[in-house]
Amino acid sequence: MIENLLIPIDQLKKRCELSEFNFSTTKEIKTHKDIIGQDRAMKALNFGVSIKRKGYNIFVTGITGTGRNTYTKAIADEYAKKRETPSDWCYVYNFKKPESPRAIKLDAGKGCLFKKKIDAIISKLKVEIPKAISSKEVDDKKNIIYNQYKKKAQGVIDELNEMAKEYNFVFRQTEKGLVSIPLVDGRPIKENEIAELSEEEITALKEKTNELSINAISLIKNLRDVEEQLHNRLNQLTEKVVFDAIDFYINPLLEEFKGNGDIQQFLVELEDDIVRNLDQFLQDEKEEDSLKKALLKGDVKQNFFNRYEINLFIDNSEKQGAPVVRDSNPNYYNLLGKIEYVNERGILRTDHTRIKPGTIHEANGGFLIIQAKDILRSPYAWEGLKRFLTTGEAKIENIDKGSVVAETIKPQPIPINLKVMIVGDHYTYQLLYIYDEDFKKLFKIRADFDIEMDRNRNNIEKISSFIAHQAQKESLKDFDRSAVGKIIEYSSRIAEDQRKLTSRFNEIVEILYEADAWAEADEQKIVTAESINKAIKEKNYRNNKYEEKLQELFIDGTILIDTYGKKIGEINGLAVMDAGQYSFGKPNKITASTYVGKDGIINIEREVDQSGSIHDKGVLILSGYLGEKYAKSKPLSLSASITFEQSYDGIDGDSASSTELYSLLSSLAEVPINQAIAVTGSVNQKGMIQPIGGANEKIEGYYKVCKQKGFKGGEGVIIPHQNIVNLMLDDEIIEAVEEGKFNIYAVKTIDEGIEVLSGVSAGQKDEKGNYPFGTINYLVQNKLDKYANINKNYE
Repeated sequence: MIENLLIPIDQLKKRCELSEFNFSTTKEIKTHKDIIGQDRAMKALNFGVSIKRKGYNIFVTGITGTGRNTYTKAIADEYAKKRETPSDWCYVYNFKKPESPRAIKLDAGKGCLFKKKIDAIISKLKVEIPKAISSKEVDDKKNIIYNQYKKKAQGVIDELNEMAKEYNFVFRQTEKGLVSIPLVDGRPIKENEIAELSEEEITALKEKTNELSINAISLIKNLRDVEEQLHNRLNQLTEKVVFDAIDFYINPLLEEFKGNGDIQQFLVELEDDIVRNLDQFLQDEKEEDSLKKALLKGDVKQNFFNRYEINLFIDNSEKQGAPVVRDSNPNYYNLLGKIEYVNERGILRTDHTRIKPGTIHEANGGFLIIQAKDILRSPYAWEGLKRFLTTGEAKIENIDKGSVVAETIKPQPIPINLKVMIVGDHYTYQLLYIYDEDFKKLFKIRADFDIEMDRNRNNIEKISSFIAHQAQKESLKDFDRSAVGKIIEYSSRIAEDQRKLTSRFNEIVEILYEADAWAEADEQKIVTAESINKAIKEKNYRNNKYEEKLQELFIDGTILIDTYGKKIGEINGLAVMDAGQYSFGKPNKITASTYVGKDGIINIEREVDQSGSIHDKGVLILSGYLGEKYAKSKPLSLSASITFEQSYDGIDGDSASSTELYSLLSSLAEVPINQAIAVTGSVNQKGMIQPIGGANEKIEGYYKVCKQKGFKGGEGVIIPHQNIVNLMLDDEIIEAVEEGKFNIYAVKTIDEGIEVLSGVSAGQKDEKGNYPFGTINYLVQNKLDKYANINKNYE
């Protein structure tokens, strides 16, 4: 019966049939960039990027190496090519409300053109306006206006002088304006003559002056009206000249952008503002005055002209299709934009030209790809992202100005329409889904990348093409069919399943690179299976120092492991040690002691807080098994202790629960266990063996110990029968099995396993409920009945 439990050689590893390949080397294979083994994720991604509804952003889950980043970018690129190039955006000065810069939307490529033309117009107007105002034609028109109003003014002055004659006064124009002067002998009085007048004469003169002023009020008002009309006519002339100069440049721009209402409004307001601030275009400061002003107050004139500058916020002139942006550092400002400030003597100032875009603006109309771990580590960034996804517009505001701010601005928000694709892992997704109420509303699509795919002909052909593509892309040597076959087998080994291939292509690519390097070192023209095996072996060697150190401890007897002989209550269990890039199997001696008492099964690791909850559960299941099988008519009365010998770290997992049960049964039955056989497997309360992980590593780890200690016959491993499909063992172990040096058993029940370990039949109950004499179950039942009677006598 025991021989029936041996796993056939052909089930220890699923080899790749090279005869199925229709090529000699990968040079003959047609390469492609198809996504392999991720049908579910690809379907989710395609649906997510195609649906144009609010909240249908995408969260991509999967472990590193499954291609989640590469494929996400590829899908985004594919759809981006089919979409229209998004609009340009500019920020301009708000002439009516300077603290709120306005956003202007333009067709793609028009923003740069608009900025250049406005800059050119302002530069030209700085020259043309002063030139136009000072032209001979304008001077002639001014002279005509001056002459017209000079005559009118002179007429009013003549009327004033006629009136003034009655008071012996005359009106004269001076630097201080029109003044009345007393007459002496028909001529204007001199200043020294005024000083010689008596007080009576001065009083009389003042009375005449007051009387004249009262009577001349209406005429003086007429004169002022004439002067004001002159001023207005001159201003009208100047404004017309300036408007004509501006219109010469602005009108073509108005015509060019006649379909854009925001630009039309800006240009009209721009023209009015230039006319209102005409003096800024006419100033001709001396060099030293300009230097002084720049040093003490900043360049005020230059600051003034900033209002006419166009901030080309988003320029899509060189883009074809929608943008795809990867934000590798999505902090608050990189993501949402920023208002920059300039420090002027310790005071922060800003204007619309210092508004800077974030990646949400750069990706507007397309796709934004972010790593979950990056954005969740950045303060405020996650909340800012959710806010714009909720509102549909990007509001730019600083969260920390860090100094005294003399002025600030609130830019007009820009509407945002993009697809956010966050790449993370399963754990992060679950945390956000459970604890963030907004998350499930904003990220309704989950694209879950699998770690494995079916091992079928179609996927094998795709991986072969993938190898050919990598060889061509990275200038590697060609791989022959034997090398491709080894890669397929290695892929199943990573997947830990004969029926599967791994989707963690980064690990495949590493072996391709390293095999190419070893082929180069060995002066081979193509990469063969030998190079693949060497690459895998050398990679393991670089990382297995810890395993070798443990092997030395097994050999010199520091760690007690028996690989031959028989002992009661002792057994070799198997565990997996993870050393980063390398995992390996490690045998552990497990011992059990049973004696009279009612304490039940004591887990020593649990008593000293070195046991995890899953391991504790596995030990408790043992009590259930013993009660189910041996204590239906009598109470289960025993005390037993189980421990992992020489274990000084925490222990968790239930893969040793069957091993612990075998040691218990051995102790109760007083039947020795074959120490040459190690065991792994979980068990339930009914005695059924359950599958475990790391079957390959456990078998190989125990094999190495047996090899180091020397094969003495009968060495082997017991695994759950469900784990047969997980076997992708090293060729050396398969050869050892073929030669009869090493055996691998697959069991379904505890009864099968104890028979392999002890060589004694487990025994089945007869019609009366009794086990056959001398069987394991008979001996265990007998011992438990004995303990029950002893405990009863002591009550």
